[in-house]
Amino acid sequence: MTAPRPPKARADGATLACVYALVMTVIPASMVIKGLPMAITPGMLVGFVMGVVWLCAQLVTTVGAAKGRNAVRTALFLFALSQLATYGVATYGYLPADELAAADRTLITLMAVFSVGLCAVDGVRGLDRIDRVLKTMVVGATFMALVGILQFSFAIDLTEYLTPPILKPNGDVSFVLERSNFRRPAGTAGHPIEFGVVCAMAVPVALHYAMRARDFGGPDKRWWLCLGILALASLQSLSRSAVLALAIAAMFIIPAMAPKRRVRALVVIVLFLGATRVVVPGLVGTLYSLFTSIDVDPSAESRRRAVVRAGSEIAEHLIWGRGMGTYLPEKYGWLDNQYLGTLVQNGVVGLIVLIVLYGAGWYCCLRARMLTKDPRVKDLAVTIAACIAVPGISSATFDLLGFAVATGFTFLLVGLAGALWRTVQADAANQAAQPRTEVAT
Repeated sequence: MTAPRPPKARADGATLACVYALVMTVIPASMVIKGLPMAITPGMLVGFVMGVVWLCAQLVTTVGAAKGRNAVRTALFLFALSQLATYGVATYGYLPADELAAADRTLITLMAVFSVGLCAVDGVRGLDRIDRVLKTMVVGATFMALVGILQFSFAIDLTEYLTPPILKPNGDVSFVLERSNFRRPAGTAGHPIEFGVVCAMAVPVALHYAMRARDFGGPDKRWWLCLGILALASLQSLSRSAVLALAIAAMFIIPAMAPKRRVRALVVIVLFLGATRVVVPGLVGTLYSLFTSIDVDPSAESRRRAVVRAGSEIAEHLIWGRGMGTYLPEKYGWLDNQYLGTLVQNGVVGLIVLIVLYGAGWYCCLRARMLTKDPRVKDLAVTIAACIAVPGISSATFDLLGFAVATGFTFLLVGLAGALWRTVQADAANQAAQPRTEVAT
């Protein structure tokens, strides 16, 4: 007699989050859905579905969605309210047609990623489901990294074959640029900078599962392979932002390690850089020169001029900004700094809310790490905090909210930080109630 099969797990918020992570990394970022009057990407569509599901789940008590206050949940609502307020202030008066269209498109895009974060914080319940989403993010980012490595090493662009029939390219987008005689890949992302930063955001998660498998059992080779691919792809993006992102992640993770493991990690980093120098001659030297020649680098000079360009805009629209999406880089010049761009477009209010959003993610990770006694959860809290730190700090070096994949991953990670805090709180409450239940029995 055969044993009965276990009941099939029901789809939940984690399922939608996994679909979102794969859609954002497997489908090229330039693809939009055919037949719609506005450029809607598959990721945006999944985000809207997640928002509708979240709303429906909040109306009932039978589907297991979390309810009640949470630091990330509050920060997400403040973010959405600030965007709506800025949009209202901007569209109250006259706007040129191109700026009005950009404001409409930006509002829709940001509401989609807001829905992603909200669905994650309330719909991803339990440590196993959080693990499932994070592992899916690593797999998706690794696929993107492999596409980028092929672009860099062999000039093979798989994005030409990753276009489903219902999609079309939104303009002519080149996924391979050049810098210092190297091909500069973008994988399935929209730009090499975004490609490098997204790969760097996934590095701490791949390292976490590789280490956890070694400490607590389970397959670890797959995660070490993902880690190597992601780290290499980050460097091959030839982006200062990506190198900075890797350094930020290391500064969060390495100090939290045990002393012996910390030394081994530093040795592995040195060996990895040495191997990269041998396998890809000139790559490490080129990355080093990006920082040593920053005084004469055209992109760095453009960032310095951006501060001057933004000054008059900030003075004129200090509180609410000139309107999200209305500062068109092709029209007014590139800023390459999300904090500066937020100050220009969303004012002081928008800048404060953006910082609060990152801070809420870190807060939930810190509280979860302090409350739990499970070493795996402690490590996971540091890992998610490190992932959020990558966009949180490197936003000063590129326009984060202008890149769909990096923005989507950021909001998903912030939502997972809130979900982790909910999980730890629930576990602590169950443990506190357990002795009383036994005594009563």
